[in-house]
Amino acid sequence: MIPVNSVLQVGHFPEIMQAEIDRRLSPVRHLNLDAPIPSGNFEAILIRSNTKLPQSLIQQIPSIRLVATCGVGYDNLPLPYLKANNIKASNTPGVLNDAVCELAIGMMLSLMRRIPESQEYVKSSAWSKAPFKLTTTLAGKRVGIAGMGRIGQDLAQRLEPFKVKIAYTGPSPKKVPYTYYQSIQELAKASDVLFLACPATSKTEKLVNAKVLDALGPSGYLINIARGSVVDEVALLDALQHNQIAGAALDVFDNEPNPNSAFFSLNNVLLTPHIGSATSETRIAMTNLAVDNLEAFFTQQPLPSEVNN
Repeated sequence: MIPVNSVLQVGHFPEIMQAEIDRRLSPVRHLNLDAPIPSGNFEAILIRSNTKLPQSLIQQIPSIRLVATCGVGYDNLPLPYLKANNIKASNTPGVLNDAVCELAIGMMLSLMRRIPESQEYVKSSAWSKAPFKLTTTLAGKRVGIAGMGRIGQDLAQRLEPFKVKIAYTGPSPKKVPYTYYQSIQELAKASDVLFLACPATSKTEKLVNAKVLDALGPSGYLINIARGSVVDEVALLDALQHNQIAGAALDVFDNEPNPNSAFFSLNNVLLTPHIGSATSETRIAMTNLAVDNLEAFFTQQPLPSEVNN
């Protein structure tokens, strides 16, 4: 049982998620981060992974002992401060793998087969004047995955039936049946399609730079379902504008929800508004896991998905 006035909800949640939160607990809502913090005996914070949690806010509530973020990413949290002050953190991994992998593969196929463009070709009646351009098939291609964690492994398993050769990179080799490369530049050189599925950390910031894009080459495709910070967007824009890579499918950006408008005029990109986990089923599952972490904390049980970084 979660005590009343013990959980501070920071920021807005979509209606379907808020309904699930309200069904299981009664948080005190702090929707405007610029407003004074409401009164309460707060021991935990509930927040979405797309809402930045200011360290200054936590410093004003010394009783906080847990921050439960709803999302697999936790780069929105001031982790060094939390660790230094013995404040636990939790996230919601695993439950969003299916939705994220589905979108990743859908984006890849849409980009390579130019599905959005082909639909407009039919709608504009251009088809009656000339056949649509030839596109690129996935079968036989070399697919690289940067980040062989839960999502990376699930993604690889879904890719296997497409008759592709899979390789990956990460901090260390995993017990998986795929070729391991120590650096992302080596992986890019050996890939026709490069997926980014790694966490956003100081070590992965601008992991994909001009050298990596050059290694990927003019027939290579980049698919980013990780975080915008993993890619040097200036270098990516330059590579796309000069056809140094074949194309990019991006679900995440540096400046969300206002990405660089230079992407909008390019015909070799596919852009989606950070919808990797945006299905009703997934968002409900994420919300319930976040609340499960809160309940475990207040009943002094191990957290189902504690962040240990």
